[in-house]
Amino acid sequence: MSPALNRREALAVSGMVVGVGALAACARGGPGPAAPDPDAPTASGALVALDAVPIGGAVVVTGSAGGPVVVSRTGQDDVVGLSGVCTHQGCTVAAEGEELVCPCHQSVFDPATGENLEGPATEPLATIELRLEDGQVYEA
Repeated sequence: MSPALNRREALAVSGMVVGVGALAACARGGPGPAAPDPDAPTASGALVALDAVPIGGAVVVTGSAGGPVVVSRTGQDDVVGLSGVCTHQGCTVAAEGEELVCPCHQSVFDPATGENLEGPATEPLATIELRLEDGQVYEA
């Protein structure tokens, strides 16, 4: 038969149980980073077909490094590349109409410039060089 826990040992064990429970709750608590579109092409080839990006709109795809890349179409044959990682806490932004919105804390960015328009983020999205070739958008 094992000896009973003394008061100090019982408090230590209960503290560990509470700590593990708190960590588990935090892990499930927030929306966390959103993933890029799983159907988006990877950067082993083109990021996306130009026709798949509406003029004045944007799409979020997976870049060559595996992270999210925003491809914004600012004109018939003009595209802008931006990091899809929110500058506030690293969540992936989503293209919503004529804005890029972070689903974690609602920061809003301009898809043509990456400029921060609203929310807790204070820095713009980083730019990514893109090139057009045969109707396809590639990282430069």
